[in-house]
Amino acid sequence: MPTLFQTLAELCEKLESTTKRKAMGNWVASFIRQLETEEIEPAISMLMGRVFPKCDQRVLEISWMTISTTIRKITNIDNNMFSQAFSKTGDLGDTTRIIFEEGKIRKQAMLFQKQLTILEVQRTFEAIAEATGTGSREKKERLLETLLGSATPLEAKYVVKVLIGEMRTGFHEGLMELTIAQAFNIPFGVVQTASMLTGNIGKVATIAKFKGKEGLLKLELEIFRPAKPMLAQTAATVAEALEEHDGQTALEYKLDGARIQIHKSGNAVKIFSRRLTDVTESLPEIVELIQSEVKANEAILEGEVIAVGKNGSPMAFQHLMRRFRRIREIQLTAEKIPVQLYLFDALYINGQSLINETYTQRRKKLTNVIRTIPLTKQIVTQNIRVAEKFLEEAIEAGHEGLMAKRVDSLYTPGVRGKRWFKIKKVLEFLDLVIVAAEYGYGRRHGWLSNYYLAARDMKSGELLIVGKTFKGLTDAEIIRMTQRLKELTIKDERYKIIVVPKIVVEVAYNEIQRSPKYKCGMALRFARITRIRDDKNLEEADTIQKVRKIYEQQFERKSGMWKV
Repeated sequence: MPTLFQTLAELCEKLESTTKRKAMGNWVASFIRQLETEEIEPAISMLMGRVFPKCDQRVLEISWMTISTTIRKITNIDNNMFSQAFSKTGDLGDTTRIIFEEGKIRKQAMLFQKQLTILEVQRTFEAIAEATGTGSREKKERLLETLLGSATPLEAKYVVKVLIGEMRTGFHEGLMELTIAQAFNIPFGVVQTASMLTGNIGKVATIAKFKGKEGLLKLELEIFRPAKPMLAQTAATVAEALEEHDGQTALEYKLDGARIQIHKSGNAVKIFSRRLTDVTESLPEIVELIQSEVKANEAILEGEVIAVGKNGSPMAFQHLMRRFRRIREIQLTAEKIPVQLYLFDALYINGQSLINETYTQRRKKLTNVIRTIPLTKQIVTQNIRVAEKFLEEAIEAGHEGLMAKRVDSLYTPGVRGKRWFKIKKVLEFLDLVIVAAEYGYGRRHGWLSNYYLAARDMKSGELLIVGKTFKGLTDAEIIRMTQRLKELTIKDERYKIIVVPKIVVEVAYNEIQRSPKYKCGMALRFARITRIRDDKNLEEADTIQKVRKIYEQQFERKSGMWKV
């Protein structure tokens, strides 16, 4: 029997009601076990606040403006009533539920509605994504209106949460991996590895249910299916990295660019971003380079693309992001913003997975299959002074700092461990999400130029403001940011707007200080935006737990501070 979307919505309500991981895991495990085969993947994506799995390249291309207009149309509620409802909740899903309950047309329509199933919701999402060409915008809007028009207030709440990717249940992907292991009595490590290799936790759950541990163990890297990238922790100094790596480490330049995963089979090439998004069309010269300069017939390689100036020196990250966002006039943009590829790892070559080989072995095999493509500059050392000098050289060359990689480290997709460290000259950086903005004064009148910055609470999913800033962006960037934020506006307070939390920015700061001004009890001092992280999504923004840990480390180093 098809599972009702209402059942999923009720589960999400229960998850919102607690922070107890064991209870959450038990509820979700029971839910997954009862799903039909074809329901598992879409249901898990929705529970994670996603329309499609991470590795799925389809997008809805529906703006918040379209969603909010559709909600108001269905419920016959005006902008003022919508803003009032949002003021009560601060949550777009809860706001939607309130206005569906209070909407004049809604109550009458509910008497005759057909109950939605998980698969019907999923098929609508797919139809919206597939609508292209002339008249596609109107078709997308009609499909969305039909979907929301068939939803109960509770269902509408979670349709909206999935659409905007802001679930706020605190049920993150790591907990989902644990739950799948529990639900089907499979070792957690097996589930985690399968999730890393496929980039699709829903597919992993489906295989776990019907093929068990043996089915998951058969999963391998696959050409043109992006795997989660291995991640790095932050080290304060090269000395810290050397100590963690037992006195010897491999140091590479940390480039101020975009990490990419390159898949090649014969003459066919696809390029994926660190978010597993297909960016092949944006980088035609890299495709040609791989076709001509990689000797392997099949390969999955990792590298960094940087924008370069006329003299070959690296350009700011923002220039590169203009290339990644560009889908038209690619050739003209490529001429204006040339890029350089540096490779640093190999995951798969000619039918052989390399993820269980050491960093040293992988680097050697990478060298053997490329012709003229440069590798990231590297040294292997035990000497702190040599390492510190290498860091200075990287900074002087215009790069971010260094990566420190344990020489015997295996490649662990999706895992952030101590096998790899990133080392920057200045460590006071956080990736935060913009949740509101204020209009500026004087020359910046009419521009949204003062930004409220928030970190995620891993337990509740709530976004907690840790400060605001008007510093860092150029005039051109502020103009573009104003346009983007206006499209994401939830509530307009005349001088200030509240926005859908979609835009992640890298923020430099001098210190984290105690502050009663914000709910979290902390605030960034002298915050300034250093770059717009279009390569990161809300899930990849830093957490309030990380902010608090940094604050407490300051507390340990300094006297006269108060713990939050």
